[in-house]
Amino acid sequence: MAGTLERLDHLLSRLGYCSRSEVRQWLRQGRIRLIHSEKFSYGSKVDPRDVRVDGEALDSPEALYLLYHKDLGTVCAHDDPRSIYNDFPQRWRYRRPVLSSAGRLDRETSGLLLLSDDGQWLHRLSHSRNAIPRRYLVQIDTPLPESAETILASGTLRLEGEEKPCAPAQLERLDSTHIRLTLREGRYHEVRRIMVALGSQVLRLHREAFGPYELGDLPPGGWRLLSTTEIHQEY
Repeated sequence: MAGTLERLDHLLSRLGYCSRSEVRQWLRQGRIRLIHSEKFSYGSKVDPRDVRVDGEALDSPEALYLLYHKDLGTVCAHDDPRSIYNDFPQRWRYRRPVLSSAGRLDRETSGLLLLSDDGQWLHRLSHSRNAIPRRYLVQIDTPLPESAETILASGTLRLEGEEKPCAPAQLERLDSTHIRLTLREGRYHEVRRIMVALGSQVLRLHREAFGPYELGDLPPGGWRLLSTTEIHQEY
């Protein structure tokens, strides 16, 4: 089945490969070809699946969907020297719409991030009404009180400066200073603020799962494209 046709220069610019004016130069250099046609120009309407650049198929012409392992010390901003986007192909910085993450992890937090240039998909993942669980491994400086599980599960814990209590959360103790915490909302620095409210400080924070998505053996700084099944699975 044929895909949606798009002008070649617009397509390559939209996907971040080069500017529209550079397409002519790339054509002269022989860097661009179509697998089903030898006669085409920068203004030809093409099926993105037929285009090859330097012998390679185009990156996800419809939309990118990524699972990424954020390392400590990196940030989710685009314009920072420590940006997570440095771990991806340079051309992805220039895709339109822009590549973004479903929520952020701060510089001192590692773990799973989901990224896409599909804004609706990111919105579904992030919206509070969907209450998608986020699972964290947390190292704390002092043991939590015996009542911590009950307090978190009750949905009555209030964070400093907020009137609305946190949504019910699940706490699993791994040992005296290591816990697994599952939240169903994404407030600002929520895990760290919850621990402070319970009398402890976070020493290390790692997100190991977001809904049905898990890191598996993906190394820090590594990423992989999600399969069609993964993209459309229920949360």
